[in-house]
Amino acid sequence: MSQGLPAAGSVLQRSVAAPGNQPQPQVEGESPEDDDRKVRRREKNRVAAQRSRKKQTQKADKLHEEYESLEQENTMLRREIGKLTEELKHLTEALKEHEKMCPLLLCPMNFVPVPPRPDPVAGCLPR
Repeated sequence: MSQGLPAAGSVLQRSVAAPGNQPQPQVEGESPEDDDRKVRRREKNRVAAQRSRKKQTQKADKLHEEYESLEQENTMLRREIGKLTEELKHLTEALKEHEKMCPLLLCPMNFVPVPPRPDPVAGCLPR
């Protein structure tokens, strides 16, 4: 094996011998200007692809941030629902206790029938 040359079959040898790394033979009718045009077009395409990937990554990052923000808001709202549900239960119980001894409800002059109330908690809970 000569010094400075990669071993046959090595990664470096294969990459040097890869089809895209070989100078293309001049096709009849193709000028150096055509080669320059191809190089410029490839470079322009490479830059456009990088820009597209960056834009796609930024969009994904923005969506992830929005997702996390909505998750936090959802958690906060669920806690608030829990607190309000407990407050509703407490106030409903307080009202029931008050109705047992309310002088306005116990007065014989108030013969207005009071229809039974539906359970207020059941109507407010999410399904």
